[in-house]
Amino acid sequence: MPTTDDDHALPDDGPRPAAPAEGDGGVTGGVVVEPERRRRLLRALVAITLSVLALDQLTKVWAVATLEPRVRTELLGDLFGLQLVRNPGAALSIATGLTWVLTLVAVVVVVVIVRVSRRIGSWGWAVALGLLLGGAVGNLVDRMVREPGPFRGHVIDFLAYGDLFVGNVADIAIVVAAGLVVWLTARGIHVDGTRDGAPEKHAPDEHAPDGYAPDGPAPDGRSPGQGTPSVAADARDGDA
Repeated sequence: MPTTDDDHALPDDGPRPAAPAEGDGGVTGGVVVEPERRRRLLRALVAITLSVLALDQLTKVWAVATLEPRVRTELLGDLFGLQLVRNPGAALSIATGLTWVLTLVAVVVVVVIVRVSRRIGSWGWAVALGLLLGGAVGNLVDRMVREPGPFRGHVIDFLAYGDLFVGNVADIAIVVAAGLVVWLTARGIHVDGTRDGAPEKHAPDEHAPDGYAPDGPAPDGRSPGQGTPSVAADARDGDA
């Protein structure tokens, strides 16, 4: 707080620093993603999600109407074929008998993906989250609407990979999404589009005076970070 020569305190009439704004990831100022870019990324994410969901459900309807349960049709010898299976568990028939638990887990995954997508700033993450969300919703639909009932429905699997396991289109989307997530993480690319080690763009300080640039001189010629001179200093300059 500036003082006069007679030690009487005067109110500080200089610009006060702005309170830090919390952005994505707790970074002061937040990471700036252009609204139009974010809208394009969200549209792409939704389009991928709906495409995966539609393809998954249409192929399951075809499999149920065409294939005989448990009867394998060879397409690439013993490597790949078609075999209709109603799976009450997860991949590789894990957690059989705990279908309702898997349903709740799927609901939580969908909610988390939707929340994370609000910070989207990367095309790679838009593709990965779209595939992951489409696959998760595709299998969730089976658990909600297929026999034996809601939250206990069996997932339709029909793509037989050798003697390893039988899956569906949703599973393919989830596996590809997992690979993309690993690749993006290894490259240090975050959901908001920032990279590890790269400078981040922060939201501008709305409380800064007009024409003031943090990395340049202030309007009155003072160096960055230099506060308003005290009254006493002004008086001394005048005496000089």
